[in-house]
Amino acid sequence: MSDAYIVQAIRTAGGRRNGKLATWHPADMAGEVLNALVDRSGIDPAAIDDVILGCVSQVGEQSWHVGRNAVLASKLPDRVPAVTIDRQCGSSQQAVHFAAQAVMSGTQDVVIAAGVESMSRVPIGSPTALAVNAGLGGPWSKRIQDRYGVKEFSQFTGAQLLAERYGFGRERLDEYALSSHQRAAQATHAKAFAAEILPLRIEGGGEHTVDEGIRFDATRESIGAVKLLKEGGVLSAANASQVCDGAAGVLVVNERALKAHGLTPLARIHNLTVTGGDPVIMLEEPIGATRLALKRSGMRIADIDLYEVNEAFACVPLAWLQGVDADPGRMNVNGGAIALGHPLGATGAKLMTTLLNALRARKRRYGLQAMCEGGGLANVTIIEAL
Repeated sequence: MSDAYIVQAIRTAGGRRNGKLATWHPADMAGEVLNALVDRSGIDPAAIDDVILGCVSQVGEQSWHVGRNAVLASKLPDRVPAVTIDRQCGSSQQAVHFAAQAVMSGTQDVVIAAGVESMSRVPIGSPTALAVNAGLGGPWSKRIQDRYGVKEFSQFTGAQLLAERYGFGRERLDEYALSSHQRAAQATHAKAFAAEILPLRIEGGGEHTVDEGIRFDATRESIGAVKLLKEGGVLSAANASQVCDGAAGVLVVNERALKAHGLTPLARIHNLTVTGGDPVIMLEEPIGATRLALKRSGMRIADIDLYEVNEAFACVPLAWLQGVDADPGRMNVNGGAIALGHPLGATGAKLMTTLLNALRARKRRYGLQAMCEGGGLANVTIIEAL
């Protein structure tokens, strides 16, 4: 069985809700990412065997197979197939897994794993809300509700439960949120993201090249002043991930394709793990998934040089650090979703792009990416920078 290699990775800079990327149709935005992967790698667009694209809110402009529509909006020949997948927040990380499995098996040689989400144009929860309002019902049957003793599964409930389980008060969460903005601001000033960001034209002229959600002037006081989501709770919009528009993509190939197309590998995919667990607390699952990934790969957490753990809420990476006894100095070194945004279906490929570039910039070897996902799922990927 062949190894799977990443030969190119790219992302858009995050756009705030109704911000600089809000004028972009998601299919066009994703199409630009596909074009950039082809252009930067130098591969013939006709050599792409498949496009696997993650997207969570598959309705409206993200309906009718947005993965295929991204291909039609790109320079790729229309003979290139595509598929759209949903593993909630891990959708495009799962796209990377599927792409790796395809090229490792030899059934395909060159696959693009990507993701897109325009949360301005297709707000979070739109598929469910529109269906319920149209009288089509919701996603959870009475059997599911009875089994878990809840009427619905909520990430906000899960985050509150997670914070309580690990003893995190609001002050600790806000402190972490501030550090995310500070790290992201420092990385931006140092041009750490320059190589990974695809400039997109913006209405009125110019290009969007800087993550729009970073609060460069954030303080503990300004974060602490944000209203709590629930009285008596610890969560606020300031210590949770930001609504974001964006797209990202990774070009994955096997050894045969490296030789046939003269490509240079940037990283080897070392481990692919996905697990499921408690759908009520849901956001704790990356801990168990990480333990399993390390066991399967014969590694210890100390062997991993950098980690990207998605900041869906501040309590998620903080709990993960405790749960796997990891070094906080190696996690989300350039900031995370609290500052940079969480464009749902695009975040997996986005984090992979940032992790790969951070490893190479620091001349480090192993990186681990962990993602919490709706329904109590988690993806973990370990890569080796080359």
